[in-house]
Amino acid sequence: MNLTVFGATGGIGREIVRQALGAGHRVTAVVRDPARLDVGGDALEVFRADLTDPEELRAAVRGRDAVLSGLGARSRKDAGVATRLTRTVLRAMEAEGVRRLLVVSAGPVGPAPEGDGALDRTMRGLVSAVLKDVYVDLRGMETELARSGTDWTSVRPPRLQDKPLTGRYRTVIGGFPRKGRFIARADVAHAMLAMIDDEGTVKQGVGVAY
Repeated sequence: MNLTVFGATGGIGREIVRQALGAGHRVTAVVRDPARLDVGGDALEVFRADLTDPEELRAAVRGRDAVLSGLGARSRKDAGVATRLTRTVLRAMEAEGVRRLLVVSAGPVGPAPEGDGALDRTMRGLVSAVLKDVYVDLRGMETELARSGTDWTSVRPPRLQDKPLTGRYRTVIGGFPRKGRFIARADVAHAMLAMIDDEGTVKQGVGVAY
């Protein structure tokens, strides 16, 4: 497949690029600073952009089979970037008629798992309170997705870890895995790539966790 990856220098974006290249896909990595991308390969194109102009991004998404995004706030002070930058990506995609989009969101944005115990409910509430601005941003991003004409999927992980790929994670369409507290960035990337051709995930939020 021909794929475009936004946020390619972030933890999940870099994993998407690495795994996609390893699977034999052609990848366009959209970055602000190419020097920060430590992944290479003959099937990799690096596209430099600041993500403010949809017209500039049209060439990055033109003719692609799918677009995957790891864009999002790295801290509370960055809250707002997920909605703003995703809106720009959506405009570029719609101008080029590219439909498939998968983005990274977060578990607390979706519904709470059925049957979660008191500890998980408490942890979820505390995290949501501390990162309130970030989650408001991600909900805004998901609102933009729902308004768009794309075939989107919002992938919602819990707390992220820098650990090797396992491939042993759970996914719940429209919900979240019970007692799903952690997941490696590499496994989130793996799940996103696996969902590209999964029609059941189109226009859905998908919880993913161990």
